[in-house]
Amino acid sequence: MSARAPKLSAALIGAALVASCAGGPKPLDWQLEAKGAMERAVAAWLEGNGRVERAEMAIVRSRLARTGRTDLLAGAELLACAARTASLVFEPCARFEALRRDATAAQRAYADYLRGALPPQAFALLPEPQRAAATGNPGAIAGIADPLSKLVAAGALLQAGKAGPEVIGEAIDTASRQGWRRPLAAWLGVQARRAELAGRTEEAAALRRRIALTQGGFE
Repeated sequence: MSARAPKLSAALIGAALVASCAGGPKPLDWQLEAKGAMERAVAAWLEGNGRVERAEMAIVRSRLARTGRTDLLAGAELLACAARTASLVFEPCARFEALRRDATAAQRAYADYLRGALPPQAFALLPEPQRAAATGNPGAIAGIADPLSKLVAAGALLQAGKAGPEVIGEAIDTASRQGWRRPLAAWLGVQARRAELAGRTEEAAALRRRIALTQGGFE
């Protein structure tokens, strides 16, 4: 992948997949294979390569199914869905929902957060970077260091109708710096539509040209 692979969240996919980064015992082959495929799948989605994302997720599912651990597979499905929220693809996380009954409480809370249905009493179950954003505070994303987490939080705020110009601008800049053209095109589209509604036709046209620039080879 040309862009740096997004950092994986241990809170979502479990310690087994990030053991190789923690200086603990040497990870097993299935752990390395699943972690590498997960990173490549998310990166491919964000870069706009759906074919590669589907192939890599098939590897992830195959390796994790061998363990019989629903929590690991549920976490991987959530991470794939989080990448979609970051790209403003708001759709049910169907593969996670099939595993919900046996997922952890934190994973169920994160799934509800991604679809904009998390009750306030469950905010504490979210990964730390997402907690402030879950309250609807637009200023929260500025303090999120991980770029994927930042875009997920921005997407959640947009779903809640609380993403103003600063949030949109931060999301655009983040996606652009990472070379993630799928979320970049989505967030530029939001900004372009707002410019059009406000009658700022020259600004909207410039944004549409930026979107067109990202589209070559997009899947």
